[in-house]
Amino acid sequence: MLAMLPAPTLLETERLLLRELTPDLYGRLFRSCSEREIKAYLGLSTPAEYEEAKRRFDEGMTTYFTSFQNFHLLDKQDRQVIGRCDFHTWVPTHRRAEIGYILTSEAHKNKGLMTEALRAVLAYGFEQMGLYRVEALASPRNVPSLQLLKRYGFKKEGLLRNHYMVNEVLEDSVLFSLLRPEFEDLKATWAQAQANPNS
Repeated sequence: MLAMLPAPTLLETERLLLRELTPDLYGRLFRSCSEREIKAYLGLSTPAEYEEAKRRFDEGMTTYFTSFQNFHLLDKQDRQVIGRCDFHTWVPTHRRAEIGYILTSEAHKNKGLMTEALRAVLAYGFEQMGLYRVEALASPRNVPSLQLLKRYGFKKEGLLRNHYMVNEVLEDSVLFSLLRPEFEDLKATWAQAQANPNS
């Protein structure tokens, strides 16, 4: 039952609530809740999406050296899940993780919501998880994702050839990274802009 789940961390932005999903919460969800409850909580709309989530749980989403820290994006108006932004392949001993993000609701795309979410999630990663390096992988053809990473100061490091399988076709990925000192510089820029909105 959902009522038995521990209260997750909630991050708040102007238009969103970002609800934490840790390995512990994920495990408790699949061990104690019904399929209907799981689908509602995770924002899964089809049987295939549920089966994929269950497969990940059954096969194990962490190993002895990697973990994850996910956040579901909830619209503040109706509390419905509209996407996610998460740290996966998190290696705590090396203070690094890969970030991923997706809006699953077509109605919420092209409104700057992921820009809003990424700011909060990056801050959480660097300040609460102790990350020093955040990596991101994007398709060379995914212009919105490339623009989002550039906006947050991610530096391009190279091209990973035939790195990602999409519809049975291997595609390239562009590798980016953001280091904690670079994020601190970005935060200082935000603070200055907030202090001097007309400059």
